[in-house]
Amino acid sequence: MLLRLATGIGLLALMGTTALAAAIEGPLQLIVSRDQQTLKVYDGDRMVASTNISSGMPGFITPTGIFSILEKKPMHYSNIYDEAPMPFMQRLTWSGIALHASDQVPDYPASHGCIRIPGKFARELFTMTRLGGHVLVAGRDVAPRPVEHPSLFHPAHRTTDTALLSGATLRTTMPETSTDAVPVTIGEPTTTESVERTPPLAPVRILLTRRTENDTLKDVQALLNGLGYDAGVPDGKHGELTIAAIRAFQAAEGMAVDGTITPALAEAVFRKAGRALPPNGKLFVRSNFEPILEGNITIMEPQLELGTHFLLARDREGKTIDWLGVTMDNDLPYSVRSRFGIKDPAMIEVSSTKDPITSALDRIAIPTDLRRQVAELVGAGASITISDAGYEAETGKGTDFITLTNASGFRSPFAPSTTPRKEESSVLTIE
Repeated sequence: MLLRLATGIGLLALMGTTALAAAIEGPLQLIVSRDQQTLKVYDGDRMVASTNISSGMPGFITPTGIFSILEKKPMHYSNIYDEAPMPFMQRLTWSGIALHASDQVPDYPASHGCIRIPGKFARELFTMTRLGGHVLVAGRDVAPRPVEHPSLFHPAHRTTDTALLSGATLRTTMPETSTDAVPVTIGEPTTTESVERTPPLAPVRILLTRRTENDTLKDVQALLNGLGYDAGVPDGKHGELTIAAIRAFQAAEGMAVDGTITPALAEAVFRKAGRALPPNGKLFVRSNFEPILEGNITIMEPQLELGTHFLLARDREGKTIDWLGVTMDNDLPYSVRSRFGIKDPAMIEVSSTKDPITSALDRIAIPTDLRRQVAELVGAGASITISDAGYEAETGKGTDFITLTNASGFRSPFAPSTTPRKEESSVLTIE
């Protein structure tokens, strides 16, 4: 069946929600290009709709990165800009970035940070997405591509998968903590956190990244508690209890008493607890906007960038899943490179034939037990983010992993060529 897509209307409006849902396998993925001022809707690696958009103007530039739909409202009024109406609002951050309908969608950035969409398209798109659906905001035009690698997770058993389509009831407020969510148990810092084996109701979100100072502090807090020093809840925050516990430990061990967390202090705490220092990477899992699992991984050749990549799982004939990936341009700041000892940028030569996602996965080692636990949670709609810098402060209660990027970075040879946005219609084939 051939369907002609008009810019600003697209397949959603021409076909109707019900017919489109029947033609789509899901889960959907939305990709915004800032340079082309477009939003494209992908079903797997197939673009099924597109529209022009208007992103943030200079001084209010829409951030690039990996986001999820956190809240949906048929009508929302801005609490920042004089209660400006934002019809068919789909929130990407709790700090004010969202997709929404507008009758002012010029072909250049003109908003205060949000992504404006033509009204008819925004209304139809609102009916097709659901909470947790992924939205990628890129500097350039990028598109999903099939990725195969032995390190990618596949379900240990079949579960009922949740596709990000319109069949499920939409929630229009900040999600509550699900009674079916499995909480992380703070405990042994150098082993995998224990969880129940019941798969979550919503697709899981997986983050593979480098161990940060926050992760080390959480481990130190847990070990200090085990050694009899009350550091409080292991939350990675350098509060009064933690400072007092560190000072007490330093005094007892004949160290300089300053209450600060340093590599030497961490090494001393681990040694006193009879434990080896943990590996240099972390795996985190969230579902229903809450953390459910975390564990240690090893990143080989840590002096090289991993890059920033996003993968989404798609059901394959009800038996297993396939993964589709996107590489995001991300020029790491000097401070990030210095913090993690990254010496050489992961520049991909245009002549290279190796997928940068495959290159990153080649360097990530995941313990067998942790891999088994994750395999028991994954299904269609699951996602993986690979990032050098971890997740942003925006990530927290009521979010998936939010990863910001600097779009001025290197260009992947696997990204589509950047061409000016065309206003004429295009033709897609839907089988």
